[in-house]
Amino acid sequence: MEIGIVGFLAGFLLSVVTAPVGVSGAVFLLPVQLSVLHVPNPAVTPTNLLYNVVAGPGALLRYLRQGGFDRPLTRLLIAGALPGVVIGAFLRVFALPGPRVFRVVVAAVLLPLGLWLCLRAVRPAPAPRRARDLPIGWLGLGVGVIGGVYGIGGGSLLGPILAGSGIPMATVAPAALASTFVTSVAGAGTYGLIALTAGAAEIAPHWTLGLLCGAGGLIGGYLGARMQRRLPEAALRFLLGALAVALAVVYLIQAV
Repeated sequence: MEIGIVGFLAGFLLSVVTAPVGVSGAVFLLPVQLSVLHVPNPAVTPTNLLYNVVAGPGALLRYLRQGGFDRPLTRLLIAGALPGVVIGAFLRVFALPGPRVFRVVVAAVLLPLGLWLCLRAVRPAPAPRRARDLPIGWLGLGVGVIGGVYGIGGGSLLGPILAGSGIPMATVAPAALASTFVTSVAGAGTYGLIALTAGAAEIAPHWTLGLLCGAGGLIGGYLGARMQRRLPEAALRFLLGALAVALAVVYLIQAV
């Protein structure tokens, strides 16, 4: 019971902070599940994806009501990420059981990216870029593979990359969260099918914990999305940069 309460509170608090910048909170919930809640590998990955599935509609509903969706950008991200997350799930089960290399690689990407976003937040920003100027489909594919392997949804990578490229945060956040939600549904389903067909119960999600964490994230995500329009763009960029740096540091510590 205590573990369930901790999971609910963790999902709630993380979503409140991360939803305004297009991150589901799963990236920070992953180390909590491993170190505090003691969810074993590889079940932690589909459990984290289950959290995204339950938590995602809260923030997405709020963004839909606010009319903040860039539908072409969202469609491109999902089109790339969907096949990526299925590939990532199979790689996770059959080829990449260890998380150490992943943590080092993600930290190497997020640390300089997060520092760059923090610096841009305190200096005048350049003119915003259009999504069509970026290889969105390929970006979604790469992030989908990573999300499928480690159950982080992908928003933690998409958000900093898109925001760092000059796309406004009001456009980035709902598109990144929508991509995270759709790919998490596909990823959780893929892991479930693998668990059934391979007879490997250890790769099935921890349903109760995932649902409780997701319930907290559902409420927190709605509140976080509601707060976004009240926060200035520079503050949102700095928050996203700080989250990226914090995640990189956490992963580097865990990889040592």
